[in-house]
Amino acid sequence: MIIISKVVALRPNLKTMLENSTILTKRSFYWGVWMLICLLYSTQSSAQDPRFSQFYANPLQLNPAMIGAFEGQFRFTANYRDLYGSILANKPYRTMTAGIEIKSPVARRDFATFAISAMRDRAGESNFQRTRLNIGGSFMKQLDGGRFGRNGQFLVVGAQLGAGQRSYNWNDLWFTEQFDANTASVNYGADSGEAFERASTNIFLDFNAGLLWYALFDENMSVYLGGSMHHLNNPSISLLDNPMEKLPTKYVIHGGAELPFNDNLSFMPAVAFLSQGTSMSTTVGGNFRYRNRDWKELAIRAGLWGHVANKLDSGVGIDALIFTTILEMERWNLGISYDVTTSILSVANNSRGAFELSLIYVHPGGSRQYRVECPNF
Repeated sequence: MIIISKVVALRPNLKTMLENSTILTKRSFYWGVWMLICLLYSTQSSAQDPRFSQFYANPLQLNPAMIGAFEGQFRFTANYRDLYGSILANKPYRTMTAGIEIKSPVARRDFATFAISAMRDRAGESNFQRTRLNIGGSFMKQLDGGRFGRNGQFLVVGAQLGAGQRSYNWNDLWFTEQFDANTASVNYGADSGEAFERASTNIFLDFNAGLLWYALFDENMSVYLGGSMHHLNNPSISLLDNPMEKLPTKYVIHGGAELPFNDNLSFMPAVAFLSQGTSMSTTVGGNFRYRNRDWKELAIRAGLWGHVANKLDSGVGIDALIFTTILEMERWNLGISYDVTTSILSVANNSRGAFELSLIYVHPGGSRQYRVECPNF
């Protein structure tokens, strides 16, 4: 974790704070608290991974064993998350991921899959950026069931090896030594009193591994359970040549099911528990999936989710409600979700949290050998 010993403020908000310094309202107080939390996020979140509300639509970031868990030969996934754009309109916390998987049969009922994925995000006024590139693979073993995995069980083991880097733009921050109390202004040319040796970390190696089990009972009935460990090697992420500042291992347990009401309507509950360092969070909820056979390969999902996390002081609480809609087409899935803030931060951002998009494309392949039944995640 990067600790800045001085009080830091952000440039674009200084003028507004000074012009309104004689008017202290409850809302401006919460705004100040909000900006402090944004600063803490940009300095402390360096030791944590970004989170996605549509975790089930971001398989390569959730669990390496999700590599290859699709019905086809080739899969492309892309995700975009915009956090707190209502407050930080110019520089919200933006996270983007993309991944490609290619699957190949290695035995009559087993498959091997190769994957490559990338993640990049940028947070707030300090332009804190994280970049990561992973290559990975998985092996899928059919434990029982019929041909193409009908009414069967599967076990998947996966791993990823990657490289990452993190960076800040220190020029976008100012420190107490640069503030002139006589003129109530900031002298950006003055010495900040901070010795920043570099603006980016060394490129570090990263290793992830995971397991996934799933069972199929019918076309619209399945269950799955998975677990993964990320950053097993605890790479150093220090900007200050501090060998003790390492990226803590992230532990993930996730599971879900599809439970049919009838031929057209089913319910898809799911949960994901994440623990990394001192941070713990759980996203739980479900989508209703409606499919009319007259629509052929078209289906629609809609659902509600809750995000529970440990608070800054103590205890746990629900900090967001997540509304989701997903459109399924023959080869495409397009998802959209919105996080409504329910914690005390809702006073500052009017409950407007994160906006998220997901896109999945699956190519079925030209041969029946690529056909293997998988759950609807």
